[in-house]
Amino acid sequence: MRIAKYLLLLALLLLALPFAFADGHLPDLDGRTVVVAVDNAYIPFSFIDESGEAMGWDYDVLGEICSRLNCVTEWIETGWEGLITAVSRGEYDISAGGITINDERKEVVAFSDGYMNTIQRLMVRLDEDRFADASEFAAGDFTIGVQVATTNYIAASDLVGADRVVPYDSFGFAVQALISGDVDGVVMDDVAGQGYVGVNSGEIKLLSDELVSDELGFIYPQDSELIEPFNMALDSMRADGSLDVINAKWFPPDSADDMMLPDLGGRTVTVAVENAYPPFNVLNEETGEGEGWDYDTLGEICARLNCVPEYIETSWEVLIAAVSNGEYDMAADGITITEERAQIVDYSEGYIDVIQRMMVRIEEDRFANAAEFVAGDFVVGVQVATTNYIAASELLGGDEERIVGYGEFGLAVQALITGDIDAVVIDDVAGQGYVGLNADKIKLLPDDLIKQQLGFIYPQGSELVEPFNMALDSMRADGTLAAINAKWLGDS
Repeated sequence: MRIAKYLLLLALLLLALPFAFADGHLPDLDGRTVVVAVDNAYIPFSFIDESGEAMGWDYDVLGEICSRLNCVTEWIETGWEGLITAVSRGEYDISAGGITINDERKEVVAFSDGYMNTIQRLMVRLDEDRFADASEFAAGDFTIGVQVATTNYIAASDLVGADRVVPYDSFGFAVQALISGDVDGVVMDDVAGQGYVGVNSGEIKLLSDELVSDELGFIYPQDSELIEPFNMALDSMRADGSLDVINAKWFPPDSADDMMLPDLGGRTVTVAVENAYPPFNVLNEETGEGEGWDYDTLGEICARLNCVPEYIETSWEVLIAAVSNGEYDMAADGITITEERAQIVDYSEGYIDVIQRMMVRIEEDRFANAAEFVAGDFVVGVQVATTNYIAASELLGGDEERIVGYGEFGLAVQALITGDIDAVVIDDVAGQGYVGLNADKIKLLPDDLIKQQLGFIYPQGSELVEPFNMALDSMRADGTLAAINAKWLGDS
């Protein structure tokens, strides 16, 4: 299951990237070469695999950054001990390698925005039974191996005193010394530690103690002109989910986390969907098959819980009542969480916050915002029995004569395009889905009318609520949900 999950994440990353490339606000570095110093000995940030290929989180992230900024990375392998000094002298444009941000280093180099928080932990042999935690280790006469000139060296000295710390030129040497019994422990960032455990899982493990919490960043010569554009590119990768996907590739969750998810024994879960609410659910025009955020998310949830989703197309008007009556196991359709609906159905955890907005024709010039719309005699279309309908009624002060109800949003959008109505009130996420399909005809006004949260619904008392919430939480934690968001929602 874990291999399939990571293949899914990589596929989703490829689908997500076009949203990032469409960002016209990032600087263009005109194809310049950026020289990057790495020690290639710090799994999973940068290392040489068995085939001799250099790879890791640093390579993927900086490669993606340069794709967005129009630059080319040139990787130079450099020993850790002189790396920071070399960057400070301008010998390299940037260095990556899980470098802890601290005040002392800021005296000689500039840092990027922090890209990750890590915790330093104690790595020990898998069969270690002489101590169970860091305090018992410190109380004995055990020795720690650690890479020189690192914050891990400082943490190790603080824990046991410098006379019990054995320095090594790289963490790889320290780990090998641990495995061979030359030292009793290694202090290392938990992220890199999990990388080393991953390739030596039959020999070493990490203790649970959290010694020191650090933030990591890239380093540059002081006053480098690369700092701002690289920070901007990192921000864009956070926004579209690409950074989460790369994190999930190189820092996968412990397999024990997967074991904690319930096993539904292959049961079929019937899911009511409208198939008329892009990007959540819609029929593909070429294949006629259902697709969208709901399909990808529930498919991944069932892959984790060992269930099979069966999607049943259902009109919105009866969907909530049908789930309440137990006709379906659940429904997914961008359903707003409200107290009224919670009287008859159970909700999942909220999975997306959305804002309701007004959709208008692309050439609309009679009004520029919601206030001007209200002040005129314009008519709004909306799907019946939705919170969007309620928002439209509140916007117009209860003037129902200016509201036209439709059985589904697709009909309301078509009525807007043909000029039968002047606007549509819709969730911004779904609205961007319709705009994407009709970009030359409609647009969304910037006004935020109402902010709401969406969730799945179930019959009250359903035994599916808790396991589906657990699976959603695991998807948030490993970046899968962010990747699906990036694929279907883009920057929304």
